[in-house]
Amino acid sequence: MNLQINTLLAIILGGGWFFSRLFSKIKMPPVLGMVIFGMICSVAIRPYSDPVIYELEPYLKSFALIVILLRAGLGIHREVLKKVGKSALLMAFIPCLVEGTALIFTIRYFFGFSWEISGLTAFMLSAVSPAVVIPSMLDLKNRGHKEVPTIIMAGASADDVLAITLFSVFLGLSTNNETSAANAVLFVPISLVVGIGSGIITGLFLGAWFKHHHEKIRATEKTLIILIFATLLVETGNLLHFAALLGIMTCGFILLERHEKIANELANKLSHIWIIAEIILFVLIGFSLDISVAYKAGLKGLIVISIGLLFRAAGVILATSFSSLNYKERIFCAIAYMPKATVQAALGGVALANGIPSGSEILAIAVISILFTAPAGLFGIRFFSKRLLKEPY
Repeated sequence: MNLQINTLLAIILGGGWFFSRLFSKIKMPPVLGMVIFGMICSVAIRPYSDPVIYELEPYLKSFALIVILLRAGLGIHREVLKKVGKSALLMAFIPCLVEGTALIFTIRYFFGFSWEISGLTAFMLSAVSPAVVIPSMLDLKNRGHKEVPTIIMAGASADDVLAITLFSVFLGLSTNNETSAANAVLFVPISLVVGIGSGIITGLFLGAWFKHHHEKIRATEKTLIILIFATLLVETGNLLHFAALLGIMTCGFILLERHEKIANELANKLSHIWIIAEIILFVLIGFSLDISVAYKAGLKGLIVISIGLLFRAAGVILATSFSSLNYKERIFCAIAYMPKATVQAALGGVALANGIPSGSEILAIAVISILFTAPAGLFGIRFFSKRLLKEPY
């Protein structure tokens, strides 16, 4: 007898919340508890689950990514971004490209995947986790730190979009034999420009509309409207193959720049929605995992992930070498760029869903990266922020 979808969602939300609180009590990342609970559900109740959960899963993961990227865009002020603009730009591109390129060769060597599948796995892994990094950086900003958290937040958000864009390129190469590598590479800058442009247009339109109807529309309704537009933007991006997720973050940035009061209302509401979206995202990634495949991929996966982290750290040091940050702050940036969770949770099962033969192994590598880097990265941020960052005045 199958568990009905409402019962299954109640188990996911209730168990995910309980495990997140439990892990928070023992000073571990809450997302880690959610993933582990999902793995328990995979063994205990997956065989009895209503199949409709697998149809809902892609949208639920996409929705969670939309919420966190909107929050990121709504938390970046232009004045601070202008001050750290070059550093944030370099942090957005260099670490991701350095790690992703190194991982392509590493994954092909250890797992024997084709170049295309090695590429999509590499850039799925190379994204930093906004679910771990952004809340930690917002906390540092609240404690008075400005420059370093803003560089990391702006860079990490764009880093995710670049990784997702390149993942999509390699996914297209893996599933569409008519797409050439040259055309795919040339399309990347076009995808990024169109993504930013779509975000600017959406942000300007929503900002003007919200301002005109500010007294008539409650903050909750504004939040619903921006989520609808963001979802439509993602669907359009999937259809036309442009970086819609970058557009979502840009939309949030435009709203904050032009209508700060409205942007703050939206950010507050989205922070509440994220509580539910986060649980669903991370429980589902554990729920989708085949434990036997994860066991086989474990050691090789850890080696691959560790090599990638070394190259990412080198990329961060290179990217911040042109900034005003001192060497301690640059080391902290490298540590803060370590956690992986959100993008891996959202994209880890995409290869499997698209019928790629190595999909189960790719999903296993994604989960291993979360289990390994999320707690280590969060511990590093908490421990070294007090030792590597200057106390704000």
